[in-house]
Amino acid sequence: MLPASSAHWGVTGSPLLLAVILVAGIGTGMLFAVSLVAYNRRGGRQFFLISIAVGALLARTIVGAGTVLGYVPMVVHHFVEHSLDFFIAAVVLYAVYAHAPGTLSEDT
Repeated sequence: MLPASSAHWGVTGSPLLLAVILVAGIGTGMLFAVSLVAYNRRGGRQFFLISIAVGALLARTIVGAGTVLGYVPMVVHHFVEHSLDFFIAAVVLYAVYAHAPGTLSEDT
């Protein structure tokens, strides 16, 4: 078993972690572009909200890369990323709730 203080298990400067973040960033960037195209084609508040949520996912990736590269301290990283987690969940749930057909009283 490796000791917890092994250099290759650290976050800052980890090439493996940076590669994973790069792949995630490319994928999330593509999803963000698709969400913007959907908003541009369809319009509507729900598509705008989804674009905001996917854009926040992209922001998480940028913060993660900044942490690995040593620009974002770990405390800031945790605060920003967990705040974005809450924000993303809230925006997606609001988009679903506010734009779902019918009302709650019809479902019961």
